[in-house]
Amino acid sequence: MKKMSLRKRFKVTTRGFGILKQYCPGLVQGKFLYEFINSLQPFVSVWFSAQIINEISGQRKIDLLVLYVSVVVLFNFVCAIFKSILKRICDEKESQMWSWFGKIFSDKQMSLDFACLEDAKIQHQKKQAEENLYMFGNGLAQLVWGTQTLVKALVNITASVAMTADLFTSRSGNAAADNPAWVFILFLCVLIGGLFNSKAVVKENDIFMEWCENTVWFNRAFTFFGQELYMNSDRAKDVRIYRQDKIAANMFDKLIQKEKSDGISIFKMSVYPAIACFLTGIANTVCYLFVVVKAFLGAFAAGDIVQYVAVLSKLGDGLQDLMFMLPDNEVYCIHLQSLFDYLDIPNNKYQGTIPVEKRSFCEGGDNEYEIEFCNVSFRYPGTNNDILKNISVKIQIGQRLSITGINGSGKTTFIKLLCRLYDPSEGEILLNGVDIKKYNYEEYMSIISVVFQDFKLFSFSIAQNVAADVNYNPVYVTECLAKSGFSKRLSQMPDGIGTYLYKDFEQNGVEISGGEAQKIALARAIYKNAPFIILDEPASSLDAIAEAGIYSQFDQITGGRTAIYISHRLSSCKFCDKILVFHEGRIIQNGTHNELVSATGGKYRELWDAQAQYYI
Repeated sequence: MKKMSLRKRFKVTTRGFGILKQYCPGLVQGKFLYEFINSLQPFVSVWFSAQIINEISGQRKIDLLVLYVSVVVLFNFVCAIFKSILKRICDEKESQMWSWFGKIFSDKQMSLDFACLEDAKIQHQKKQAEENLYMFGNGLAQLVWGTQTLVKALVNITASVAMTADLFTSRSGNAAADNPAWVFILFLCVLIGGLFNSKAVVKENDIFMEWCENTVWFNRAFTFFGQELYMNSDRAKDVRIYRQDKIAANMFDKLIQKEKSDGISIFKMSVYPAIACFLTGIANTVCYLFVVVKAFLGAFAAGDIVQYVAVLSKLGDGLQDLMFMLPDNEVYCIHLQSLFDYLDIPNNKYQGTIPVEKRSFCEGGDNEYEIEFCNVSFRYPGTNNDILKNISVKIQIGQRLSITGINGSGKTTFIKLLCRLYDPSEGEILLNGVDIKKYNYEEYMSIISVVFQDFKLFSFSIAQNVAADVNYNPVYVTECLAKSGFSKRLSQMPDGIGTYLYKDFEQNGVEISGGEAQKIALARAIYKNAPFIILDEPASSLDAIAEAGIYSQFDQITGGRTAIYISHRLSSCKFCDKILVFHEGRIIQNGTHNELVSATGGKYRELWDAQAQYYI
């Protein structure tokens, strides 16, 4: 196992507590307070018990006995109430802890450059950090649980030292029993038990870390074959038709064999703590004998025997817990560092500061935005091949532009650059003559509305999906749904625009078809009221009648906005002002439909003829 310095571990632990405070507020504080009360309570009870025994074996003052009993009963009653309240609070917060851990990854994913989301190395790094956290609670969860162990250790040591002072200062009259060296001897006995326990933890952790590194695939395979393959409805059809469960059964056999081999490691992890417990028992025996001998010689009363025996046991527990914490802290600090390495991935995209001019309809502006690609080339990170090559085109204000071409010709990549999901490898993209990288990113994104080919709707209400917000204008939502052709289906919804999609969060959620989902996605693009509207295959899931309806209402849908329309269906290009034909990352033709279809031998005419034969 790789080592980490104490200074580094302190920084990592401190940062971990900071993340817990941000995402799980009150959890660590609640654990700390609960364990402080829980650890201190036995010491108070033991002290009062010793006083009661001493009083019974001594003067037997009734009023003093009643006072001791009343105080200890009241103290334990109050502690029980506080512990019950704190435990309920902590249990609730801890049950939510795993969901909040998921938000840590979600927040990081949202803050990353889009290019990082498609970077296999970074996604592997994320997966590794997730598996460390969720598989065994390594890292943040251990920090939560370790808080209790640390508080318990510190309380046990502090209170034990305070309550055993009289053990060594009380005189029995026997020179050997009263020898100050016993302080060192007993401390050494307790320390030996702790040291062996610490060594056992180190050995155990070394085996555990090696086992963790070799079982990442186990967790992934188990999750996929045990849950995803059978539970995911998108896969379930193929699983049943092609009997892919046979492949899964074969993988389960491998998992079982892996589990058997892991049993050896688990046995080794158990041996070392067992040996440590045996040695700790011997050390405790020496401590108990010393207390009994000194009490026999008359150094202190019988009640004090109860106190010293119990307290010395707690001192041993405290030292063992502390020595356990030191090596164990190193383990979860290593896992925490793995998480921090992922969270510290920098954003390399240039973040501009120039505000975008307020020209949209909703601002009362003139909507005059003009985009120009100037000698733009692009290759995906980590590759050498240009997906786009020397693209130069101006998208004029209010223009309806169609982009077409065969699969892999660069159409969608063109849109990703326009949306600043990626930046050009060469050249620049201008908005009203200014490089789009210089604009404030959030403001630049506000002027673009997109329906991607692989769009996603969420398990929220229809209105929230359209508005992409919890607050929305219901009249405008309904109007946008009407423009996208969803009115008839909306009238059948039980709660209108308040109807929830899917059944993830609502039992009465409605399942919709691909075409219906596409209409809602189109309504979402309309609702944003952005000056640029981009439609990537917006009718791919629609039937012919619904598609014709979209075309006939295209002017109403775009509403004078600058519109970019990507489609393989060339019949959809006819109503656009200009068509760009992409092929192998280049624009090889541009013009109107009539111009391009008249160009015999051109790529557009070739594609047109290939599709037209199916409609003749």
